[in-house]
Amino acid sequence: MIRILLLGCAATDFLAESLDAGGFHGRQMLRRILRFVRRVSLAFVVLTLVACTREATLPDVSTAPSASPVASAAASSTPAPIDASKPPLLRLELVARGLKMPSTIAGSTDGSLLVNETRSGLVRVIERDGTLRSAPFLDLSGRIAVEGEQGLLGLAVHPDYEANGRFFVHYTRLSDGGVIVSEFHRAADGIPGDPTSERVLLTIDHPDAYHNGGQLAFGRDGYLYVGLGDGGSSLGDSLGNAQNPHVLLGKILRVDVDSVPATNETYVTPPDNPFSVGGGGAPEVYVLGVRNPWRFSFDDATDALWIADVGEGAYEEVTRLDPGKMAGANLGWGTMEGNHCYNLLPCDTTPFVAPLTEYHRTVGCAVIGGYVYHGLAIPGLAGWYLFADYCTGAIFGVRSDAATAVGKVVEPRVLLDSDLVVSTFGRGADGELYVADITAGTVYRLALAKSG
Repeated sequence: MIRILLLGCAATDFLAESLDAGGFHGRQMLRRILRFVRRVSLAFVVLTLVACTREATLPDVSTAPSASPVASAAASSTPAPIDASKPPLLRLELVARGLKMPSTIAGSTDGSLLVNETRSGLVRVIERDGTLRSAPFLDLSGRIAVEGEQGLLGLAVHPDYEANGRFFVHYTRLSDGGVIVSEFHRAADGIPGDPTSERVLLTIDHPDAYHNGGQLAFGRDGYLYVGLGDGGSSLGDSLGNAQNPHVLLGKILRVDVDSVPATNETYVTPPDNPFSVGGGGAPEVYVLGVRNPWRFSFDDATDALWIADVGEGAYEEVTRLDPGKMAGANLGWGTMEGNHCYNLLPCDTTPFVAPLTEYHRTVGCAVIGGYVYHGLAIPGLAGWYLFADYCTGAIFGVRSDAATAVGKVVEPRVLLDSDLVVSTFGRGADGELYVADITAGTVYRLALAKSG
């Protein structure tokens, strides 16, 4: 169903704030208005993705420029120091087109990219030369619910994929919309994934078609991290899922998929999870207080966990959790939105981890989390964390070593003002970063802007 109300909500939000906006918000206001006008023909469908609390079904746009090859540079094992000056200008290089609503990009060890098509239920392969393989890597089309924000939402290959052929997906189940995290194996011929090899690890009842989360990622500790939204059934998480440690919704989970589980179990709970011993919460819970974490990632140089959490209606936020400060960290959703009290003034902020950076809905509508860059192709970008906004196409950056005073946040820089409807970032085996345009069905690589 088209949510016309959301178009009015987005327009009212940024226009009402524009006269008083200053600093970073003021600098972005004109581009926000122009982008809004340029996209108004798509807004009835596109803005429903996450603006004003809901995401949505998006159109498939078939036109795109011609493809270009995938870079083959290897990532450095010793990250370069972070350039304290202004980061370099960026551009987009088209890698592949012809996808249908790409929502996840995962780099494979052979240099190819695995891409989820969120509504078709297919995992597609982009070869190193940019060719989109005609046959899917995995076909789950008969298992996926696709209402609201549902679909094939997450994908992670095992760190030892070349040897064991294991990979993991996050999707919503056709029968009831429940969230499923499953393990699959590479087929016997060693090329595609085997749809008959599914082993369900997690089944989570979900009250609504929204706020499913979807991210899967392996940490350097070898554990699988799983992002789950708060359930999306009410404004402001009135069910209290995000702050309830006994509920898996509104959390980032951490599970061991390599150790042998007990009888009738599908995974092992790491012993250093905050509630693994002694109760007080679900043993899988690792991070609490998230609303709809749309992509998180680990910094390969520092092991810091970066979490982008889509806001309710005012602030989009990105939080950095440094090693030693992750277990039991509470990002505050339900009480906080970004660095601000959500609905009660004043509120007690002491239990919560503040975001490193945020932006207001006058600047965009929904944060799309990315990665800290450690590739070789863009000198001067090493150590910058990149993320984007879904509605405006702006690609932002903050230094990964940035520090803030209590109660303050870092202002993000706009590194590239794109026209994409960015749904996800991806990182290749070469350390280079990619973005997907969900409406055009295209994948781009970030590259250094050409001089002149």
